[in-house]
Amino acid sequence: MGLNGSGKVYLVGAGPGDPGLLTVKGRELLTVADCVIYDALVNPEILRWARADAELLFAGKRGGGLCGTEGITQAELNRLLLAKAAEHRVVVRLKGGDPFVFGRGGEEALALAAAGIAWEVVPGVSAGIAAPAYAGIPITHRGLSSSVAFFTAHEASALPREQLGADTLVFFMGVARLAELTAALIAHGRAAATPVAVIRWGTCAEQEVHTGELQNIAALIAARQVQPPALIVVGEVVRLRERLRWFAESASV
Repeated sequence: MGLNGSGKVYLVGAGPGDPGLLTVKGRELLTVADCVIYDALVNPEILRWARADAELLFAGKRGGGLCGTEGITQAELNRLLLAKAAEHRVVVRLKGGDPFVFGRGGEEALALAAAGIAWEVVPGVSAGIAAPAYAGIPITHRGLSSSVAFFTAHEASALPREQLGADTLVFFMGVARLAELTAALIAHGRAAATPVAVIRWGTCAEQEVHTGELQNIAALIAARQVQPPALIVVGEVVRLRERLRWFAESASV
């Protein structure tokens, strides 16, 4: 219980989409939670493990606001967590991927701590690792990649060159700014022929993988009208996809 007698909030990573990648602890918490507040990228199949009488609240954020609810801010979402912690003994804040990897879990944890509400993070499998793996792309590989950097796409044009020097770059939330992103990487010294993969709905049954090079991937994705959610992988490891095609095709079996 929190310092003020409230319940406990668990910031649970739901994983990247495949329900089988939800952790055992995450599933156990869903079965006992009085309230589940879940994001847009949480696979609905995961919610079947919630209690039949649990309060289920959709709080998915896309484009800066809650889906279907204009103007809702992160601060208002934080207040929702505080309110539900006052009503319930166990609250699960279910977030796609990992709560602390571009999931704003740190902001929510700070709000809970400041209010004296007990909280715990339950890490999840990040899409930054799992989506490339399901696409047959190991983000590290001896002789090709000994370093990986993770970014949100809106940061790319402002990042110093040295921060983009990792062998493999993984960008979250970048499809809408792909042309800007690829131009910035070329300007920062990446070869125009560097291979790129855009992975939509990674690890899900609907997964799509589109490959190209820095110099042409934006045009290809625009022509195919690829929409979010998608992850972008930049680096020589993308070439391994062709050699690992069997693995990529069997990963969802």
